[in-house]
Amino acid sequence: MRIVDLYSHLNGLEFLLVHKPQLWEEIQNVIKHVDGNACKTKVSKEKNMKGRLLYSPIDMNKSFKNLLEEKNWEESRVNYWVTKDEKLIRKTITMPPENQKKEIEKAGFSPIYSYNQTDFVKDRVAIEVQFGKYSFVAYDLFVKHLAFYIGDKIDVGVEILPMKTLQSQMSSGVAYYEGELYNVIRQGRGVPAVPLIIIGIDI
Repeated sequence: MRIVDLYSHLNGLEFLLVHKPQLWEEIQNVIKHVDGNACKTKVSKEKNMKGRLLYSPIDMNKSFKNLLEEKNWEESRVNYWVTKDEKLIRKTITMPPENQKKEIEKAGFSPIYSYNQTDFVKDRVAIEVQFGKYSFVAYDLFVKHLAFYIGDKIDVGVEILPMKTLQSQMSSGVAYYEGELYNVIRQGRGVPAVPLIIIGIDI
């Protein structure tokens, strides 16, 4: 596969080029070595595309997963505790998880365990390969990467998406680069408050 376009949000790409150029090289090489044509395996059952051979999100994700894991990109979690009280959440949000739980209990509320998970993290860079629905990308960009950044687990988040030309050969409802780029830009330059590289790929 190949990179067609990319967007550097809050100097995400510039940070990698200066501080971790080897990781940026690695990300580009992984994309280059994903055999997109081998992933054209899904026979559509949708009414307007019935019988048509489409690119399979499952197969593409599997290819990315195998290549990234070969290069020691690993799953990571950020654990935290939540409750119904807004002031208490604001007070505990920057605390370590064990302190959050104690503080919530001390205030007489019930702590609820939660977490954010990212499949690929290495040397404080997180990658999400997203061939899912629109809502999943919004969660990645505005919740997941941000949570890892605020939790001081990463310096940059990377989101890999199909270009519209590739997405049009996949199941309906899959997010695409141009649409998600618009969604980020319309929020204003500082939102989300985490350095990102959004990458659009095609065959």
